Amino acid sequence: MKITLTKQKKQKPDYKNLGFGKYFTDHMLVMTYSDGKWNEPEIVPYADFSMDPCTNVLHYGQGIFEGLKAYKDADGKITMFRPYDNMRRMNKSAERLSMPTFDGEKMVECIKELVLIDSDWIPTDPGTALYIRPTMIANDKALGVHAAHNYIFYVILSPVGSYYAHGLAPTKIMIEEEYVRAPLGGTGECKCMGNYAASLLAGELANKKGYDQVLWLDGKDRKYIEEVGAMNIFFVIDGVVITPALVGSILHGITRRSTIEVLEKAGYKVEERRISVDEVVKAQKEGRLNESFGTGTAAVISPVGVLHYKGEDLIVNNNEMGPISRYAYDTITGIQNGRLPDEFGWVYRCN
Repeated sequence: MKITLTKQKKQKPDYKNLGFGKYFTDHMLVMTYSDGKWNEPEIVPYADFSMDPCTNVLHYGQGIFEGLKAYKDADGKITMFRPYDNMRRMNKSAERLSMPTFDGEKMVECIKELVLIDSDWIPTDPGTALYIRPTMIANDKALGVHAAHNYIFYVILSPVGSYYAHGLAPTKIMIEEEYVRAPLGGTGECKCMGNYAASLLAGELANKKGYDQVLWLDGKDRKYIEEVGAMNIFFVIDGVVITPALVGSILHGITRRSTIEVLEKAGYKVEERRISVDEVVKAQKEGRLNESFGTGTAAVISPVGVLHYKGEDLIVNNNEMGPISRYAYDTITGIQNGRLPDEFGWVYRCN
């Protein structure tokens, strides 16, 4: 792999006030696809891409991405969390969007080199990490509705703090009744750009009403709960942890799977099944909805304090983080940053 180091390093941000996705490191990883094969990856200084106005990703949205994190402990040990799972999911997304797949194991090694080169950008304060964003875009310079023949795969890095400005304070979620994120048979289980574009309007409308995110219902019956705009969703009803089954329109969340495994190992009963909005509302009104929380790479665990549905705010657990979501958060972040032993084989050592 060719490596070209920058001659002028950027000024580091204030690690106490990072926000999410605002700052980017000195280097990036780039790999191109042409003539039916992937070319060798390169690490180069972070820089703009030059694109023809007719480049087809700009017109037909053939683009996918991933998100994972790297951590540095007090001894300087650098790790990534479940990177092979991200590469497997990205290849699944590539298949669905008629894009070329790649060697996931080799890509993990390449990302490791990039992380090590920019390791002085990894923040170490509690709740911070180095966010890793692999992306693949179509790069044909021609119009026409068909799969492209040329692609760019690239990886950029960003030191991040909490995804939500309020940190672990419970979020306010609006259950969306008009718009649909993804129907069965669509691209809902893929991490592709169009899914997020389709979610923006509902999210903005929810924000204007004072809510942090939208909770999507299924596209057919508008009855079954699917996922939040940037997270998978969990409910605790009568002490049982319930999360919507992966029926084809829901993202296969890696933090979702980690949460299930952590909770099952701790002895909690976890159900993956279809759950209707009416069941959740009924449980809340009867005092049986103990907790609700979202899971995702960016926020890890985000407790839900308010669910808004049909003009009514439904308060969850007195608008406080519950013991199950707290346990999941403490355990997963403890494994990620090395405070707890990794009993699951999730942590990938970079050095």
